Amino acid sequence: MPIVSRIAGLLLSSRIIPFARSFTPLASVACPSISYSSNDQSHSLARTLSTAATMTTTRDEEDPYIWLEEIDSKDSLDFAKAANDACLSALGNPESSVSYAKILATLESNDRIPHATQHGHDKDGNAIVFNFWKDNKNPKGLWRKTTMESYKTSSPTWTTVLDIDELSAKDGVSWVYKGSRLLPRARDDENVEGGGRIVTRALLMLSDGGADATHVKEFDLTTQSFVESDDAFQLPEAKSRVSYKSRNVVLVGTDFGPESLTDSGYPRTVREWTRGTKLEDAPVIFEGDKKDVSVSVYISDERSHGGGIYEVKVRTMTFYTSKHWVRKISAEELLASTDPRRLESHVKEKEFVEVDLQEDAQIDFLGRLLVISLRSDWEPISGSVYKSGSLITCNVDDFLTKGKAGVDYTVLFKPTATTAYEYFTATKNYFILSTMDTVKNKLDFFRIGDDGMTLTKVGGDATPQIRDCSASPVDVHNGSDEFWFSTSDFTTPSTLFVANAKRVEVANEGDAFIVEKCKSLPAQYNADNLVVRQEFATSDDGTKIPYFIIMSKDTKLDGKNPTLLYGYGGFEVSLGPHYIATAGLGWLERGGVYVEANIRGGGEFGPSWHQAALKGNRHKCYEDFASVAEHLISTEVCSNKSLCIRGGSNGGLLVANMYAMRPDLFAAIHCAVPLIDMKRYHKLLAGASWMAEYGDPDTDDWDFLQKYSPYHNLHLSKEYPPILVTTSTRDDRVHPAHARKFVKKLWDLGVEHVYYYENIEGGHGGAADAKQTAFMTALAYDFMFKVLTENLSRM
Repeated sequence: MPIVSRIAGLLLSSRIIPFARSFTPLASVACPSISYSSNDQSHSLARTLSTAATMTTTRDEEDPYIWLEEIDSKDSLDFAKAANDACLSALGNPESSVSYAKILATLESNDRIPHATQHGHDKDGNAIVFNFWKDNKNPKGLWRKTTMESYKTSSPTWTTVLDIDELSAKDGVSWVYKGSRLLPRARDDENVEGGGRIVTRALLMLSDGGADATHVKEFDLTTQSFVESDDAFQLPEAKSRVSYKSRNVVLVGTDFGPESLTDSGYPRTVREWTRGTKLEDAPVIFEGDKKDVSVSVYISDERSHGGGIYEVKVRTMTFYTSKHWVRKISAEELLASTDPRRLESHVKEKEFVEVDLQEDAQIDFLGRLLVISLRSDWEPISGSVYKSGSLITCNVDDFLTKGKAGVDYTVLFKPTATTAYEYFTATKNYFILSTMDTVKNKLDFFRIGDDGMTLTKVGGDATPQIRDCSASPVDVHNGSDEFWFSTSDFTTPSTLFVANAKRVEVANEGDAFIVEKCKSLPAQYNADNLVVRQEFATSDDGTKIPYFIIMSKDTKLDGKNPTLLYGYGGFEVSLGPHYIATAGLGWLERGGVYVEANIRGGGEFGPSWHQAALKGNRHKCYEDFASVAEHLISTEVCSNKSLCIRGGSNGGLLVANMYAMRPDLFAAIHCAVPLIDMKRYHKLLAGASWMAEYGDPDTDDWDFLQKYSPYHNLHLSKEYPPILVTTSTRDDRVHPAHARKFVKKLWDLGVEHVYYYENIEGGHGGAADAKQTAFMTALAYDFMFKVLTENLSRM
């Protein structure tokens, strides 16, 4: 079961804060006439950090705005509604702006690539692909399917499986589709008619208004309807984890009542639930500690690659540390404990074996291989040290029986100072490895030997490229080496290809693996005269910080270009070349310059790049970001009057700190779905799960945390630039109180040009449908661009 990386896996589980490049800006507005400037270009960030004693709120003071932490209280909602009205009154309703119309048209365009995933075949043997699609007629979306043959045509014939708009109208609930967990056809023991090729059941995740918490409903793919019988698997709203073990057994972690959740709000226990029994009677098969982030149990079925079936228990203690217990099981052990076929097999259950790895390592399975991703140096055998950031493999069965010292290891990837592991995937006979070199992408291909153990490199990119690309198998269960390959860059829209890994052994030049172009996204904005460059700034400690800059070839370096700087810098999340239609429409087409900074805290150069900005070293990512801003100014791309910044989630914390620490550098700021109160973040929603990233404010960690808690570092003596803060009432990952309290405090301090918009729906993404997304995006871009252009008109 190949992974794309530890971080991507966590993101998919909705367990964490990061919402980096894909975060959805919350409101869209036209900005009033406002101007900001500062002549102090010598301001030192280190000096700011050293003067934290002058902050406006001390550790022991009672928080006067704590009432805004009551998400749905009348007072909190009245505050949000009044703030929304004031924001739109001051900035204008973005629905009347040109950018809103353009962005909405793009988001609802039928020209978008309908990315699809193959799930089995129909009764006639045709491969079936599924896609989730939103447009102006279906704002909440359609879950639909077609044959692979039809999908490859320019106008596929789709069959609707589930209409979310109809379901919302029927139920009277603003459902947001959050994905599905399908019953693997290899474990569908009752799928006799389909010969094991038809996918028959799915567990659908539906969110009320876009929150992370979902309702789980079982769906019959053969009748295209929900399973209505009394023995259907269903769960009420919670941050659940659920997957099929077999057709009549699911592994479920959910809110079972008191003590069943961790302090982070995620499952602390896992139960094995057999169809036809009550959920509360399902036996607990694994549990963790209350202070853990979460626990889970899953099945890794490696039979399609010649391996076994593994049951895996995972206890995630912190965001970056976990323990694994594994046992190899038989097909009969997938069945319910009372199933006659299991009882008649007389299989003796094996004991779980604790995986003897350091806790920050991540494991995965591929056939007979155990694949290990390291986040720190590891010495399994005396004298044999494997470097942090490496990807290594070994025989999984030998590892479980002989231990870490009794097996041979193969190094597939060893990082250098500029390279980092991204992810791997696999077709039937090939292992595909994606890495980065100086934030440029590189793919390598390895042939899987007949023994299922040997990986031989057979081709790949000669040099890394400035592009975003992804590879995923079309149908690994069908003995195929076909895979989906998609690619884009800052100015080139996405193209989806059908590829075949075997082709790299025939001609290893360029993307020789490509078989045919399947779909392509037309240009969403005019990029004909744009150029993309990678530049480097120097941070306070001498570290070189890369950033990408996109601008017109005719741009004059006179300091007068409206420039938008975007950053994230956390949770080992990497920013890299990717097509952003909204930035093109909302910024570049207007003549603006767009910049993305690859600051420390991210994963652009592997674990060490991330670890360099953890906890007490968090100031480094802020120094990095400020150094990029200063480099843009010193090279006269812009000035402090024509530079704005934008970030969301952890990136919201980043730009809020820039607001508090370096207001002299920026003319406008958009701060979306942010963390801001670092004294109480761990007590709000999922915040406790992020203490490995930031620290624990109830300990001596507050000594450094208080220095980058924007809520506690607002100074009456400072002149602040205009700021738009946006969030969502339904964000159950980062509490909306962070944004609410920050804004209310600024207003009470008498700070001018502070605007706030809180979307009532949308979850951590900030918007529940295309219209909300367009509204929030246009609000942000219009606000920033108007501030900058009005400043420039006065220069």
